[in-house]
Amino acid sequence: MEMFLMAMCMGLFAFAIAGIAFGAATRSEEPSPAVQPATEPEPIMQLAPGRFFGDNVMTPVPLQLQVPIEALLLQIESHVRLEQAAAESFLQFPTPALLQSRTMSPLVH
Repeated sequence: MEMFLMAMCMGLFAFAIAGIAFGAATRSEEPSPAVQPATEPEPIMQLAPGRFFGDNVMTPVPLQLQVPIEALLLQIESHVRLEQAAAESFLQFPTPALLQSRTMSPLVH
């Protein structure tokens, strides 16, 4: 009987902890009203409020890093051909060395 009561108390305690964690995770955070100082802050302090994450800041990609889609398609096509050739050579002469060897493709899978 004592073991049953102990298990029941532990279960109740775990249920209470889970309820508290669920309540903390689902509550909506409302910003608390900011406390206004008695004196005006310096002009440097009146800039935009600091945030950990910005408002969807989009950084432009430099034009020199953009690769034409045709070049990417050619690289993928070449990679697929090399992989198919490696698979065919393995099917013709299956050896453990061919199974573990890398292909000549510059793309890493």
